[in-house]
Amino acid sequence: MYFFTADEHYHHNNILRYCGRPFYDIEEHDVEIIKRFNSVVSKDDTTIHAGDFTLKKGKDAYWYFNQLNGNHLCLRGSHDRWLPKSAPYIWEKMIEGTYVVCCHYPLLSWPHSCYGSIMLHGHSHGRIPPYRRRMDVGVDTNNFYPYSFDEIRVIMQSRPDNFNLVKR
Repeated sequence: MYFFTADEHYHHNNILRYCGRPFYDIEEHDVEIIKRFNSVVSKDDTTIHAGDFTLKKGKDAYWYFNQLNGNHLCLRGSHDRWLPKSAPYIWEKMIEGTYVVCCHYPLLSWPHSCYGSIMLHGHSHGRIPPYRRRMDVGVDTNNFYPYSFDEIRVIMQSRPDNFNLVKR
């Protein structure tokens, strides 16, 4: 199963104040996000992290992955200087008949948007409204849990088509 999340901001003290996250300190923040993640993601699942995973660097950044269940792909975001330069900014895949595009930044138009694909992003911390088949999957929008693809599919069923949809 696929999961999507963004903007975890592990080890980023200022994120508590910037986003009004309800944790006493960054240690409580990190422990709770890891706990919530592991409560829904199994060891066989794959999670796409759409940027701003951690401010840690080098081996310290990878420590978090050892705490999280499943397989992981990290996309480059605003604070991901720890990632190798080859790390992707965008990820695309057909999942169960739905073309999914994932990027840290919200896009107004994205690959295959004219054919009904969905766009998953972070960066805005829930501060911009959803737009058609675009969705903020950041932890601030889901009580600090990742979204499963099944949850996203249900949400998208109630959304209007993309503005540039080509009727086939």
